[in-house]
Amino acid sequence: MSQADIIIRNGTVHDGTGEPGRIADVVITGDRITAVEENYEGTADREIDATGRIVTPGFVDIHTHLDAQIAWDPIQTSSCWHGITSAVLGNCGVTFAPVAPGGADFLAEMMESVEDIPQKAILEGLPWDWTTYGEYLDWIDRSDKGINVGGMVGHSAVRLAAMGPDKGMSEEPSSPEDVAKMVELVDEAIGAGALGFSTSRTLLHVVPDGRQVPGTFADENELLAFGDVLGKHGKGIFEAAARLGERDREKHMPKTRAEVAWMGEVSRRSGRPVSFGLVHSNARPELYQRVVEFAKEENANGASVRPQTTCRGIGVIYTLTNRLPFRSKAWKALLELPADERLEALKDPARQEALADADMAAPAELMWMLPDGDARYDCAPEDNLAGIAEARGVTPATAYIQLCLEADAPLNLNYPILNQSFDAVQEMLDDDVVTLGLADAGAHVGQIMDSSQPTFFLTYWVREKNRWSLEEAVRRLTSDTADLFGINERGRLVEGNYADVNVIDFDNLRLPQPEYVFDFPNGAGRYIQKASGYDYTIVNGQVFMDHGEHTGAFAGQTLRS
Repeated sequence: MSQADIIIRNGTVHDGTGEPGRIADVVITGDRITAVEENYEGTADREIDATGRIVTPGFVDIHTHLDAQIAWDPIQTSSCWHGITSAVLGNCGVTFAPVAPGGADFLAEMMESVEDIPQKAILEGLPWDWTTYGEYLDWIDRSDKGINVGGMVGHSAVRLAAMGPDKGMSEEPSSPEDVAKMVELVDEAIGAGALGFSTSRTLLHVVPDGRQVPGTFADENELLAFGDVLGKHGKGIFEAAARLGERDREKHMPKTRAEVAWMGEVSRRSGRPVSFGLVHSNARPELYQRVVEFAKEENANGASVRPQTTCRGIGVIYTLTNRLPFRSKAWKALLELPADERLEALKDPARQEALADADMAAPAELMWMLPDGDARYDCAPEDNLAGIAEARGVTPATAYIQLCLEADAPLNLNYPILNQSFDAVQEMLDDDVVTLGLADAGAHVGQIMDSSQPTFFLTYWVREKNRWSLEEAVRRLTSDTADLFGINERGRLVEGNYADVNVIDFDNLRLPQPEYVFDFPNGAGRYIQKASGYDYTIVNGQVFMDHGEHTGAFAGQTLRS
């Protein structure tokens, strides 16, 4: 019997299939799993005792915007701290390839406007030595990667490269000649290994001058043409930031049923799956239920259409070291101080009095304190800022000041803007047609921090609420997402698959508070969020993270369809 490289012994293996966990040894040789069996008799260069731990496949995050960050952060924080071993770039139609000569500035500007990733960091951090999507994938190949990375080719970049900025941004239908040029670019991308094609239809995605991103108003013929490319190759997924129930710009607003219908037609005609983001909103509280029904109707008629949603509210985070929702001259003066001096400045009674009255960027009833200690996002009524202020008999601004001083820390406020109802989140995730995604790792870096989704899913919904079994939760985080996006030989702990593995102290898994740090290029700030309880994360047979610390390994591979 040949010597293995790593044996993970005596852990409870949840293999990603949804089958109940079992005590077994996981054997790794090179970058592959060579055995999963009880009481394996062989030896290895390294043995990991997983007694009392769960052993899972590495988690597969299908909705990230880490496109730029891989250039300066090869371990992909914060994803690396949450058991994620594979990430999909290029969502929402916004990508860095293909790119026409001189087009880099516009793509970087658009990424900053849509996804809140600093343009200067993008332009200085990436080499921009590619034109086609295949050449872009070659750059990813050459780059150090702690985790596996693949991407979809984006509609916005394709339109700009084929049609130029003026015509590409037009709301008029594309000509047959324009479509032919775009199809050629998408064909090259899929042939080179792009995981699929993505587009943005939502009116929320705009460029700095207020216009919607290229492709927002593309007609059905254009969209179907891209699906036909996927069908020709027999691979790839079609992903959309869909326009669901949006009220403004009525002349361009399709009915929600029609929006789901064209996605169904893309899937039927191409034979490929379609995925799109779906969230609950207090503005249209029952819309998500109708969309799920529409997706099922399409699937009953031969399509494969799968909405994806998050496992908690999508919230804007406010904190003393970044920005706060209080609006007054006194607050503006405080926030002009260096970030590390603001907490101390709050101790001045005169300043506290000046800060007490302030307008709010959003109602205090819709903002929740994330109390000192582990992060909680379930928004108990008594924890909203208005309720806390009323109980203390002070203004919301004063309540926030008092809490920060009592904790001697710059506490976080969470303002959920989507998926505000946990009941709605639960209902969506109860349905097998809905997949877990939309965490937006790498995007909106100064506003949200949702790449910690796997840890919250496991700690809150599984361990605390017992809403789903551990084996089902692991399946949702691994094989379900990997299969949907055509990420082969990953997502399951079975012999022959790539050795992407987590060893997790499930009973002691914890999710601490998000932190605002200044570690982006040029000293730009962003939120990060760590975790504890991940003993080891292994990528392609190499130990990548050891109790939350990077080992120095860069074994990540480029994921190609």
